[in-house]
Amino acid sequence: MKRLKLLPAILGLAITVISSAVFATGLVPEAPPDAMKLTAEDYTEIHQLVVRYSWILDHCTNDGYDYADLYVDDGQFSTANAWGTTSNKQRPYVAKGREALAKAAGGSGPGGKCVNPKDYLGYGITHILANHMIVPTKDGAVGKVRLIAVGVCGYPHLMELQGGYEDVYVKTKHGWRFKSRVHVLNEKGSLQFGVCMNKGPIPILNGD
Repeated sequence: MKRLKLLPAILGLAITVISSAVFATGLVPEAPPDAMKLTAEDYTEIHQLVVRYSWILDHCTNDGYDYADLYVDDGQFSTANAWGTTSNKQRPYVAKGREALAKAAGGSGPGGKCVNPKDYLGYGITHILANHMIVPTKDGAVGKVRLIAVGVCGYPHLMELQGGYEDVYVKTKHGWRFKSRVHVLNEKGSLQFGVCMNKGPIPILNGD
């Protein structure tokens, strides 16, 4: 009798475990059988590419072209509201090619120079990337990484999890570069891009 009473709980736990496994499988891609062999040096270079991305994006340098040079010539940055988009029709914002990427990084000021930092959408934001995952593919590699933004809404110590990035990496004669990077974020639920942008600064309790 006790076993029968436990059955619903056991079934519920099993469903939860299976659902979590399905979710994890969809979120964490597996390398295909014909994937290229990545060396330790390849993994290190890809990781350093991602690290350089954060440092360069936080400061418009070389009129945005240092950022653009992290990509291949026809590389693309875009945004999406959900993981796993497969078409630009599903992405609200797309910047493709070197000139568009330079502008996306802040190089859209007068004469193609960097805009005034205070006029830049990401002004004051420090990008911290965590849980970087790299999976080899036939033509290079794909990756996912979480984004933690510090300095949200103009408050230096305010931070939020701003989704993350879905990447495609390719190896060129100049080293590993982004073929594409998609920033996955539900902007409506974001302090930086939703609440603060639409309603102004949020109230901060000082504890006094």
